[in-house]
Amino acid sequence: MDWQEATNGQMPVEPPMIGRVVGTERAPNTAFHFYFWATPESPIGIGTLVKVQSPTRTIWGVIIEGFGYNDAQSPMFDFLGSDGDPTLKPPTERREIRVYQAAVLRHEPENLAQPVPIAPVYLANKQDVEMSLRMDAIPEERRIPVGIYESGDLKAPVYVDSDFLLGPEAGHLNVTGTSGLAAKTSAIEFTLISIFQNIPKKVAALCFNVKGGDLLFLDQPASRPMTEEQLAIYDQLGIEPKPFERVEFYSPYKNDRVNLATLRTHELLTTNVHPLLWGLREVMRYTEVVMNRDDIDVKADAFLQFLRQRVIDPGFFEFDEAELEAGLPDKVSVTNFAELIAWFNHVLNYIETGKGRGSTWRSYAVETIRKIYNRLANLTTRFAGLVSESDAIFDLPWGDFQDRTIYVIDIANLSQEAQDLIFTRVIVELRERMEQQKLGVDHVVVVVDELNQHAPASGRDSYVSRTLRDICARGRYLGLTLFGAQQFRSQVDKQIVGNCSTSFYGRIEMEELAQGMYQIFDPAVKEKVGALSPGELLVRHPYFTQPIFVNFPPPAVMRGQDGLAQFPAAAQEPFERAIWRNLRKLAPQLTPNQVLDAIHARQGEGDLQQEGIIAAMNATLMNRPSADRVLTEFQSRIPQRVKIRAVVPSEPSMSKFVSDDDDDDGEGFGDLLPKGYAPRSEEEL
Repeated sequence: MDWQEATNGQMPVEPPMIGRVVGTERAPNTAFHFYFWATPESPIGIGTLVKVQSPTRTIWGVIIEGFGYNDAQSPMFDFLGSDGDPTLKPPTERREIRVYQAAVLRHEPENLAQPVPIAPVYLANKQDVEMSLRMDAIPEERRIPVGIYESGDLKAPVYVDSDFLLGPEAGHLNVTGTSGLAAKTSAIEFTLISIFQNIPKKVAALCFNVKGGDLLFLDQPASRPMTEEQLAIYDQLGIEPKPFERVEFYSPYKNDRVNLATLRTHELLTTNVHPLLWGLREVMRYTEVVMNRDDIDVKADAFLQFLRQRVIDPGFFEFDEAELEAGLPDKVSVTNFAELIAWFNHVLNYIETGKGRGSTWRSYAVETIRKIYNRLANLTTRFAGLVSESDAIFDLPWGDFQDRTIYVIDIANLSQEAQDLIFTRVIVELRERMEQQKLGVDHVVVVVDELNQHAPASGRDSYVSRTLRDICARGRYLGLTLFGAQQFRSQVDKQIVGNCSTSFYGRIEMEELAQGMYQIFDPAVKEKVGALSPGELLVRHPYFTQPIFVNFPPPAVMRGQDGLAQFPAAAQEPFERAIWRNLRKLAPQLTPNQVLDAIHARQGEGDLQQEGIIAAMNATLMNRPSADRVLTEFQSRIPQRVKIRAVVPSEPSMSKFVSDDDDDDGEGFGDLLPKGYAPRSEEEL
């Protein structure tokens, strides 16, 4: 009984048959790979999904290699048959067939993992795509569209499971591809759009912008109109093509501490751009990041722990009786870097003036204290726009993250040390608050580009790489997910990429594909990956037994280079005008002259005391008074310059002291001379 008889004459609705499974002695079929022949006209190629249908079993597979054959035993036969002239028509036209190798995606029934039988082969239809990729097992509320599978006229949605992308079952996404050609940023943006529009739980994203304007225009619509085909893909995936509705941008100041270190400074786009400025407590937990590794020996680490636990965390320090008798104050406030330096000066003066017990204080050597003092004293200079000397703090809205909101931290223009400090502190804070369930959302996606720079596979262990490894190892249980991207996957820490359950591969250069980690792909698949166009990806996901090629439309947000062209960054403002721009976020009606007049009303003319003015600006921004009170509060906080009146003595008239008949005998100065004074005679002189 053949296959048609087994169906009782009822032919199922199937796509056209394209070939038949073939097994030979040299190339037998297995439970996981099989061969089939097809005609040259069959619309199939590398990455095409096919179905093998037998009376008792159904097998779905994906083509991973192709071969072309005719009956010539060697090229010499065909050469001789044409007399060596390619323009001559051969006397006999040789028939050609194509043989394809396919990797098995799924068996039905699944408990029979037997070698693939000799049976007809069909192109996969939409239902077959869903079955072969096991997407039928994904509940509707957990389906995240990542693109479409295309084969001829067939366009079928491809979903991933949110529980395996965001946790808790598995988690994290890694995107690899050549810079500028693989659309890594676009793939992440499109995936975030899909997550925001499909997942029912509260979710937010925190993105680190590390290159130019890449992520600085997520709230702006795309400057290039989409084609009908691209819009059709959005429609088929059930996604609305629109930019992110809620995006907040954060950036430290530049070294002048009044201009933000970001390219999003166009006057039309500054309403949702906020400063990032940290103080003593925010930084002291992460001194290992900003201090030289050689400085943190056992003694220095012990003293740093003392500082944190006994001085900084309480916010004050009380000296003992012996220290009070030596002239130290009873209680010292320590809430910012300026007060910490004052505390150090008290302690060092106490030791170095001999009032203490030799060369130690509280069992800590003066050399250790002096070393830590020197390292900490210059943090506000090294990180002038990020670390504040005062109590002025501008931070992310910890505990109040909003659903469907993206928080972008622009670190592209910062030093490597400043980037490391921001990476480490933000991610640790995220992890701790997610553990306590005190962030405000159920899931947070952390987007980091250039992973090969921040978490290299070179073996150089850093605080940042340890933090990222910790997210990949434990974050999925907390709802903390890493979306990382890089040009060279082989140069990223293996634990980080190994813990990413979902991976996207855009176009990759052959030098990178030659690395060992890509040996899991068949040669033809690697060849295709090396020639992918923007918008094409090879996707790996726990539901997919084999990686699948998908297409995704461009995200409906403005690209970084388009944004910089349409909204060019403003030039760095002079000091007073930068103060006005910052205050104008609270009071749009303010004019530059009003702010200038307020400054000079307190400072007078001449050189300005910029430290006090910056402190007044930050205090006003922190207090957020009503718009009509901004100028008044700012002016009241500016330190009043003490006016020093210069007394210029007028030249006294000698006639006041010397009589007209003065004869140089001193009599004219009698009122000014001491009582009993008598001039000496010429002989005495």
